[in-house]
Amino acid sequence: MSEYPSLETATSGSIRFNTDSSKLEIYNGEAWFEIDATSPHQQTGGTRGLIMGGITSGRTNLVTFITINTTGNAADFGDLVQTASQGAGLGSRTRAIAGGGTPSSPGGTNNIDFHEFASTGNFNDFGDFVTTRFSRVAVSNSTRGVFFGGAVAPNAYNEIEYITIAATGNSVDFGDLTATRQDGGAAGNATRGIAVGGGPSQGTMDFVTLSTTGNAADFGDCTVNIWNIRGGNCGNAVRGLMAGGEPGSSNAIQFVTISTLGNTVDFGDRTVTKSQISHMSSTTRAVFAGAGEGDTDVIDYVQIMSTGNAVDFGNLTEDYGYAAGASNGHGGL
Repeated sequence: MSEYPSLETATSGSIRFNTDSSKLEIYNGEAWFEIDATSPHQQTGGTRGLIMGGITSGRTNLVTFITINTTGNAADFGDLVQTASQGAGLGSRTRAIAGGGTPSSPGGTNNIDFHEFASTGNFNDFGDFVTTRFSRVAVSNSTRGVFFGGAVAPNAYNEIEYITIAATGNSVDFGDLTATRQDGGAAGNATRGIAVGGGPSQGTMDFVTLSTTGNAADFGDCTVNIWNIRGGNCGNAVRGLMAGGEPGSSNAIQFVTISTLGNTVDFGDRTVTKSQISHMSSTTRAVFAGAGEGDTDVIDYVQIMSTGNAVDFGNLTEDYGYAAGASNGHGGL
């Protein structure tokens, strides 16, 4: 049987069957990638959440993990390449990314680290950001990780950068947010990423289409301003959740409906009133861990498609916060 070339150039999101590898592939606008047909349960016995870097008695490169579909205490995973707090975290089905942060105030770092979720161990160097920042937030789908905003004290920034998760290398410019943002929330599914809040008087939200590049557009407003949380890809394909924050430490949990435009909606309350909280999720459960005050080891969770207050999950290995969170089963995958 003869094989004929396509009459058109593939568009982002196109799917093909590769007869050489016998695998389905998807085109992200730049290259073809194999479609991952595995599940978090096959990879790691359930969706795995990682808490990466942060502050204990001082800045740390510690990485710990939990299994999100169970309850229980966190366990040691390994170490990041660089000791830093206020970094951003994201994950594909197979790979966790920790990027940026501050090894020493008020500076930042452009370092990006990675490791596979399936095994424990120390992270490796992935590449570098275009810009040196801390306090970014991030979202991802199965192929691309997108980082929003960031700061170098005393200034916040509006840049958006992205990486291709399955590769290694430096980030690439994506576009700009409508406003400067740092330490805000983030939410996303497979097609859309949302930057939420990100300043003491910042109550707006922006969104981008992950498979493209370009500037962000207005999404809506926060019912309570969101600042000083470590938000990112916490939710399923329908809802994104953000917990805690400032001005003034808060126990409020808010959510957005990702595929629409509009304002955040009250979800319920955390068991503790804190800021700088690591966010992780499966497609059914959202988990919140630690706090920037450095005085709690609390992990709590909610069921994403219900509303109500969080319940106890377990404890971190010690009191710490300002850490990045990532999982291999969130709603962007």
